[in-house]
Amino acid sequence: MDAYLQTKEQVLNNLEVSENKGLSEEQAVDNAVRFGTNSLSKPPKESLIKKIVDSLLEPMVLMLVVAAMIAVGVNVVRDMNGEPTEYIECVGIVIAIGLSVAISLIMEGKSAKAFEALNKIKDDIPAKVFRNGKVRLISQKDLVVGDIVCIETGAKVPADGRLIESRDLQAEEASLTGESEPVKKDADWVAKDIDTPLAERKNMLYSGTFVTAGSGRMIVTAVGDETEFGLIARELSATEKALTPLQEKLAHLGKVIAVWGVSMAGLAFVIQLCYFIARGTASITMVSEAFIASIVLIVAAVPEGLPTTVAICLAINIIKMSKENALVKKMVACETIGCINVICSDKTGTLTENRMTVIEVCENGKIKKPQDVADENLLSNFCLNSTADIGFEENNYTFIGNPTECALLVATDKAGKDYRFIRRSRALVHTYPFSSETKNMTTIVEADGVVTAYTKGSPEKILSMCPLPDADLKHYEEMIRVFQEKAYRVIGFAHKTLDKIPNDFEAARCAVESGMTFDGFAAIADPLRKEVFEAVRNCRDAGIDIKMLTGDNIVTASAIARELQLLGDDHIAVEARDINDISDKELAALLPKIRVIARSTPVIKMRVVKLLKELGSVVAVTGDGINDAPAIKNADIGLAMGISGTEVSKEASDVVLLDDSFSTIVKAIQWGRGIYENFQRFILFQLTVNLSSVVVVLASIIAGFPTPFTALELLWVNLIMDGPPALTLSLEPIRSSLMKNKPTPRNASIVTREMMVRIVMGGLFISGLFMWQTFSNILGASEAERGTVLFTLFVMFQLVNAFNCRELTHDSLFKHFFDNKPMLIAFVCTFLLQVAITQYGAAVFGTVPLPLEMWLKIIAMSATVILLSEVFKIATGVYTKLKEK
Repeated sequence: MDAYLQTKEQVLNNLEVSENKGLSEEQAVDNAVRFGTNSLSKPPKESLIKKIVDSLLEPMVLMLVVAAMIAVGVNVVRDMNGEPTEYIECVGIVIAIGLSVAISLIMEGKSAKAFEALNKIKDDIPAKVFRNGKVRLISQKDLVVGDIVCIETGAKVPADGRLIESRDLQAEEASLTGESEPVKKDADWVAKDIDTPLAERKNMLYSGTFVTAGSGRMIVTAVGDETEFGLIARELSATEKALTPLQEKLAHLGKVIAVWGVSMAGLAFVIQLCYFIARGTASITMVSEAFIASIVLIVAAVPEGLPTTVAICLAINIIKMSKENALVKKMVACETIGCINVICSDKTGTLTENRMTVIEVCENGKIKKPQDVADENLLSNFCLNSTADIGFEENNYTFIGNPTECALLVATDKAGKDYRFIRRSRALVHTYPFSSETKNMTTIVEADGVVTAYTKGSPEKILSMCPLPDADLKHYEEMIRVFQEKAYRVIGFAHKTLDKIPNDFEAARCAVESGMTFDGFAAIADPLRKEVFEAVRNCRDAGIDIKMLTGDNIVTASAIARELQLLGDDHIAVEARDINDISDKELAALLPKIRVIARSTPVIKMRVVKLLKELGSVVAVTGDGINDAPAIKNADIGLAMGISGTEVSKEASDVVLLDDSFSTIVKAIQWGRGIYENFQRFILFQLTVNLSSVVVVLASIIAGFPTPFTALELLWVNLIMDGPPALTLSLEPIRSSLMKNKPTPRNASIVTREMMVRIVMGGLFISGLFMWQTFSNILGASEAERGTVLFTLFVMFQLVNAFNCRELTHDSLFKHFFDNKPMLIAFVCTFLLQVAITQYGAAVFGTVPLPLEMWLKIIAMSATVILLSEVFKIATGVYTKLKEK
């Protein structure tokens, strides 16, 4: 129903409601059936089975499932042929799958419980309605279309409605429209354009907004899912989340590993087939054995520990980030937030405090801070010429009434005066209320026989009431202009001592409001949060672009943007209507220049997010209002405010900022970047082990040697590859230089070019030395020791190479050597276990004890992989510097 286009009489007639009686009980029942009830439909909860299936369909986990099926198939065939089986490998893969799924479900379940506690349903507030000619209190959920609701200052609007009566009514609609200042409402106003924005519909009130001044009555035009609030919530429930950048990159990595594994298996099979044909020994049995041996290479190529490591790393960081006031609802969001290169932020309540505040006061021609104001007339005007009240709870002021008047009361409190005492010491005689025509409010009070009139309003109007010398007038006008250019709201104040109380107040108004004494003015604004300046600067240094998408007007939005240094020669501010009618292609070309979009609507915000993602950006959206929720839902990372945020915005988000602080976003980005680098460290280690394992097995097959490791030895190698030594790489402390790096592009591979060089170089180096020992016995092992030496040498290569993987840059590994204590402990423990297996594990592993001299040789040879890495980093660093010159 487009009630804002109709007169109040038309709306009443269309809904068949009497203004004097309201709905009858029968009509209320009929309308509940016809238009629905005043409650939002809850989206169905995901079943445990669906959550498990979704976890199994994660790219890397799905690859493990396929590997497990192949491993089981190979062992079943071996079992049927009476050959020895290795079901231990199958069990290991299944355990890895189970751990990954279980950790994801448990941690996301804990986050969900924390979120429910944060977002628990508030007590149902009764609504005052007019039914059967009587005023009644009913539950909000029992409201129906056609109900006439009485609205008063401080009330939360329970449903959408068309005003049929208004008295100085103002509503705070920031959560729905983004407009930071209260909107004046008028029951007699009628919109002429169907495209009139929500923020400009003066005759409407909307569910979830607050009445900040005045009173009135409205007829309910929409309830529940049909309210503006409900329409946004319903749209969100139908929106599917796309893959995150991490999921995209792991999916790509999974495909690469699968192709690599199949290629190596195919190569091994073809080589063996050619070998059999050349020697004339080809047979069905030989070919089938060669095929099975080749299939095993596919399983060997799969990094079983990667999904588990990802899950554990994300789970640990969910806990750490919650301590930094960021509640992560989806585990992958931990890492995705580190890839952000564009933040689309709301202004009101996100960058600013969403609390009108007196910034500075002009007292007797001098600019002062509120706490320094001492003029009695100015402070009395703040307190007496007002209908607002303030409270003080948990070290914060609470506003009751008009936010601007509340801000003036806070300024009085900061100046050391009790506004309640000032009010009690004066007798209220009469008030001329503020109106858009008069542009001022005047209150007459009496104390000890002295009658005083206090007025406040637009500075131009107040100055016109006061006889001032031209020089003083120009001085005040210049000061006011400076504040107005900064988008401050300027309120002027004046007073006058009256000879007596007027007999006819309306007739005497002109006389009362003339010849007044100008006391000064107050500059009021919704100030930026203290931490925002540093947070925005840190984002800029980190290569992150910030765009302000706000429902506020362009003057206020631009002033805030300039204060944050978001605007300049290369960056502009626009209004939503300026870009409404241009094509997506044209808007995409403009987006790099646009830093501010004023009068943004949910549709505009969603469109901007969609285009930024198409341009390859990883987009975060922050906000606290209903109007932010669609963009939050569609962003790569949705960030909602935990304290001031609406339930809809928190429900749509991936991360809830528990302290409402923009600086928490910067901390979360740093954590996310650290997580991403730790994944890279683990992948660098795992793929080096995988490559060397596959090359060693492939080379042994080609050379006609038996498989170099027994089943138990291979299991132990896998434990090192996937166990504590590898997992502790994901616990590497976050480097302080992370926020100086540029964001990782959306389409960038998680395995960088330099990582690939190091994987190939390290894998081939380890394989080469291993095969050299296999062929030439360069360590001088006895015949009985050769198998044990090869096994121990391979394990030591992997353990030592783990230290190389700690550094992704050109820094020496010794720079941060002692920072990751869990890894040092894991290395020592694993090394001692390897010594125990080698020296005392003959019965289980078939090893033979090695003398100290051989141990020293093995350690020395395995340490060469560190020497190789350090030389490579030095050479690469020198080359990079020469290239830059």
